[in-house]
Amino acid sequence: MDISSLRERPVNGALTVSELNAYIKRMLDSDRFLGAATVRGEISNFVHHRSGHFYFSLKDSEGQIRAVMFRSAASSLRFMPENGMKVTVFGTVSVYTRDGTYQLYASSIQPDGIGALYLAYEQLKEKLSKEGLFDEIYKRPLPKYPSCVGVITSPTGAAVRDIINVIGRRYPLADIYLMPALVQGASAEDSLIAALDTLTSSGLADVIIIGRGGGSIEDLWAFNGERLARRIFASDIPIISAVGHETDFTICDFVADLRAPTPSAAAELAVPDYRELSIRLDGTFDRCRSALVGRVERSRSRLLDARARVMGKTPELLLSQRTGELKEKKEALLRAFGEKMNGRKNSLAAVAGRLEALSPLAVLSRGYAVVENERGLVRRADDLSLGDRITVRLSDGKIDATVERKQ
Repeated sequence: MDISSLRERPVNGALTVSELNAYIKRMLDSDRFLGAATVRGEISNFVHHRSGHFYFSLKDSEGQIRAVMFRSAASSLRFMPENGMKVTVFGTVSVYTRDGTYQLYASSIQPDGIGALYLAYEQLKEKLSKEGLFDEIYKRPLPKYPSCVGVITSPTGAAVRDIINVIGRRYPLADIYLMPALVQGASAEDSLIAALDTLTSSGLADVIIIGRGGGSIEDLWAFNGERLARRIFASDIPIISAVGHETDFTICDFVADLRAPTPSAAAELAVPDYRELSIRLDGTFDRCRSALVGRVERSRSRLLDARARVMGKTPELLLSQRTGELKEKKEALLRAFGEKMNGRKNSLAAVAGRLEALSPLAVLSRGYAVVENERGLVRRADDLSLGDRITVRLSDGKIDATVERKQ
């Protein structure tokens, strides 16, 4: 229908309802102000239709306007609108010709006075908390002496270097299995979930550290994802969340089994300090030795008391018979003491030897080397290609090299 032809009709010419609605729509759509309107108000009558569209009213103390946000625009919102929420809506004002009503077609919605990301964070936090995902009863205890620590983070960030340094210093007996992942950007949550699935299904790690260094709320947003939070909650392996700095909190921090203020602190929580273990072992050895010596002394005292009683009550023949028995018991106790002492010394020497043998520095000092590339530690020749740049770590330094031949 040619809308412009309506202006040529006589004043008393009758219009159909659809013609009138179409004319009004044309008039509104041609208005530049209504084509890019920004409206502030309070949401009411909100409906999230199964089609994905949002239907709601926007009101203030003196009026209201109907509004709609189609699925294509609604899918990009970081938060879920709610009744009573004060918002600023940007869109166009037009007429829905079928009903003859004008409404606001929203293309974007922003919370009034609070950031969209922060609102989405608070909404998800409240939702998961009500479901019990943060409850202490679901927190898994960390292993006391892990043989392998899984690390999910960026392979090039400072966080992974801090974790490796702390674990290597505190507990060199533990292996470190790095599972590289994106920690920022639109694909980061999927990357973190994939890394977590691979690490948990492999069964390699006794405890997992997931995290990254500090940043803005946008930088840390991947760790506020609902899918990642539910995957962490479902893990059979204890997980330590180490995201950002001490003042940063993410959804991962609440759902994980333990929250660490920094990646370095997570490494300290994941493993014991072998020096403290050595001190405790020495203390245990000293207590055992003291207990054995005390037992021998008490036995000797009882023997002397028995000898005195025998001497005072029986003839010399009985004394002579008992003397041999007492001598044998004394020698047996001394032998047992010696065997116990030697056993404890050998156990202590064996533990110390294993600690020394497993030290990375000890291995390097025997002529071995560690090969790394840009992706981290190289374990097999098949992980390298001709022309790759590598770093060879020796006991006294590093060498940069290029792969020229593989055998």
